[in-house]
Order: sequence, then C-alpha cells, then structure tokens
Amino acid sequence: MSDPGAGEDGAPESGVDDPGTADRSATADGPGANAPPGEDDRGPSDRGPGPAPGEGGTELGGDSGPETAAEWVRWCLRTDREAVVFVREVVSSVGLVVLVGLVLFGVSGLWPPMVAVESGSMNPNMQQGDLVFVMEEGRFAPDAAYAETGVVTYRTGQQAGYRKFELPGDVIVYQPNGNERTTPIIHRAHFWVNESENWVANGKADPDHLGGASSCGELRACPAPRSGFVTKGDNNARYDQVSGLSGPVEPSWVIGTAEFRIPWLGNIRLLAGQSAVEPGAVSAGAEVATVPTDTTGNATAAAP
Repeated sequence: MSDPGAGEDGAPESGVDDPGTADRSATADGPGANAPPGEDDRGPSDRGPGPAPGEGGTELGGDSGPETAAEWVRWCLRTDREAVVFVREVVSSVGLVVLVGLVLFGVSGLWPPMVAVESGSMNPNMQQGDLVFVMEEGRFAPDAAYAETGVVTYRTGQQAGYRKFELPGDVIVYQPNGNERTTPIIHRAHFWVNESENWVANGKADPDHLGGASSCGELRACPAPRSGFVTKGDNNARYDQVSGLSGPVEPSWVIGTAEFRIPWLGNIRLLAGQSAVEPGAVSAGAEVATVPTDTTGNATAAAP
C-alpha cells in the first residue's frame, strides 16, 4: 500500500521542499554566494567599520581612506573632525607668527627685532610697556648719520631736521661698556666724542646734563677714554657717561636704532618675567656716579 502523501518518486506532494535542500539554497543565494573563498563566511562586524560621516569617498574621491601624501593633506584640510580642526588652527596661527617674524627680521636685520621697554627714562616719548621695533643701524642709514655708524646724533639732528620719537637724533640700543652679559640700554645718542677729547670744555655738552659738574676733571668719562657716542635718556637729568651707566658708546656696542613703538604690547613680555640678558633686550641699569644719581630711573627693555 502506497503512502498517500508521496508522489511517484516517493517525495512529499505537500509543496514543501526538503529542509536540507532549503538550507543549501538559502546559503547559495545569500550575500556570500559570489564572494571569493575565505570571505563569504564573514559577517558585517568582521569586515571593519565603514567611513565616518563626512569622510570616505566624498572627501578623498573613493571608498577607501587616504593612501598617498596628497590625499592625506587634502583630508587634513577638509575634514571636520574636532581634533584635526584644532591642530589645523594651531598650525595656521604658528605659521602666521613665523611669517610675520621672518618679515620683521628681513627688514630689521636683527633677531629678535622687537624689544619691550621696562622702565621710564625715555618718557614721555617711549614709555614702560611699549614694544619697540629695532633695526640694524647700518640699514637705510640717513645722510645725516655720523661717518659710517648709521646713527644720527641729537646735535646733528637739530641742524638737519632729523627727528625720532619727538626729538632730534636717533634712539639707540647698546651694550653698556660693551659688556654682553649686561642688559642693553635704550637711550638717545646726543653727540660724538673722540678719544682724549675734553667734551665739557669744548661746548658739546649741555651744562644742564652734567649733574652739577663744571669741569672735565669732575667726570669719570672726561677726557673721553675712547671715541664714541654720549647718550642720555629723554627723561633723565644726566648723560649716561656722567651718571656712570657707560663710557662713550663705541659703534661696535650699538645693537640697533629704535624705529617705532607699539604702546602697551610690551607688557605681555614684561609680565612673563624673563631675564632680559640676551641679544635684542634693552635696559639702562643702575646709575653709579660721583655725583648724585637721577631719580627718574632708566628706560629698560626686554626682548619678547
């Protein structure tokens, strides 16, 4: 007696396929049907994450990550990932600062080209906290400069109509007595003296700036022990060579000439509290003289 549910070959006639056959068909028709050997059995979690939103093919021109250096650069410039954006902004800011610094260096010939004024002996024409641009004295030297020094003195500036910071003559940054271990001074060059010159008796010096001295013998730097500039802070009562800040300033001691100032910006440098004993820093130092010291202080400055 035959099974009523079977066909001629004994297969069920209910329309339901053999379970084993159904499983094999499902496997053959599934996502891995055409995959190369070794890949058809990987699930989505085994294939790695897809590109993040805003990345992948849209930014790099394909479905894969950056491969060449050009693609990496393009990705860094275009991605909106927070960390990359932060780094990109920092690099841009640093690059801008470096570019400005290189331009200033190219013009001034000095590094650093800016100094911060620390005290008030150049008041009111140069004040504490000012940031001052300094240029190598030989660059763009005016015709009125003394010899090959590139510096115009106060006396010559009066005659030639040459003024800097509201008064005749150049304001110079110099190393007192040529000592590179001391903080440089930023004061105005008043006149030039030659070695052994009695610059008190010959009328070059203003008696009001001699600290009460009436003759050369009363001053440490007279007769002049060397050729150089006699200097003074605009707000000081005495010449630096009278107060004992320095002997006559030789040209080799001059770091540069002050060209312009930016008010208050130097306070950032001053608040940092860094020592100013470095090239480009400027300071007047303490007065040591045989006559009473000034009470006005001295213009000092520090490199930023």
